Amino acid sequence: MEAATVLNRGKADRAAVEKALRAAGIEGLIEVVDGSRITAHVTALVEQGAKRIIVGGGDGSVGAAAQALAGADAALGILPLGTLNHFARDLGIPFELDRAAALIADGHVRAVDVAEVNGRVFVNNSAIGLYPLMVVDRDSQQHRLGRSKRLAMLVASLRTLWRFHDHRLTLTSEEGRSVVDTPLLFVGNNDYSLALPAAGRREALDDGKLCALVMRKKGVASFLAATFRALIGRARPDDMVRMDAVTRLRVDSSRHVLTISVDGETCRPSPPLDYRIRSSALRVIAPARA
Repeated sequence: MEAATVLNRGKADRAAVEKALRAAGIEGLIEVVDGSRITAHVTALVEQGAKRIIVGGGDGSVGAAAQALAGADAALGILPLGTLNHFARDLGIPFELDRAAALIADGHVRAVDVAEVNGRVFVNNSAIGLYPLMVVDRDSQQHRLGRSKRLAMLVASLRTLWRFHDHRLTLTSEEGRSVVDTPLLFVGNNDYSLALPAAGRREALDDGKLCALVMRKKGVASFLAATFRALIGRARPDDMVRMDAVTRLRVDSSRHVLTISVDGETCRPSPPLDYRIRSSALRVIAPARA
């Protein structure tokens, strides 16, 4: 099998990847690039006619590749080399390098959905409010103090809750228009489970819907209590609003810019933010849906 392979410089052990791909019978050029260059690099490969493109990295790397591959004929193979690898997990792609390479060699291609906000593609989710602030704090700690991603996120979560505040947002979708005060707006690519043990997982990636969750305005203690109730499957109507069957969502604010997260990375776009689902836009090498 011939494939072009792009590895995130900060995530990949090139020698280990070469060994796994060779053992699986996969041939082709392997290139190591900075994470910020993955979209441009994959775009160039698509323009050159590549039909299978393997990306090694975490969810951010996969999302960057999906930016170039959404709507294209080329199929994406994933080597999950990040910390959490949510997209690969929900697709049923094994985290072990040799097993992931063997799956790619099998070559089964599925069409799955992606979402986007103001033209930026994401494979997992985007958020406004508490979570993006946690990510900014986490990244700062990793850069300044060299902390692990998990430890930095724990510290960031505690500090962000201490600086707890709400956003006033205007939401427009197929369900109508509403003005909300919320500490957290979550927009996912397909439906997310909230209750343990499946919290944060998706059963499907091809249902053609956004998962839009709006946390009700609360104090810190009430917010934590609502989060706990969601995890044990006891959420109350006054904890959170779930917007069902949404394919488009416009988010407006009086602020000039909004700090948002997109697949675990942050950016600061100017509102309004236009979210939409792109059904079956990404061809990915993965097990068939159960």
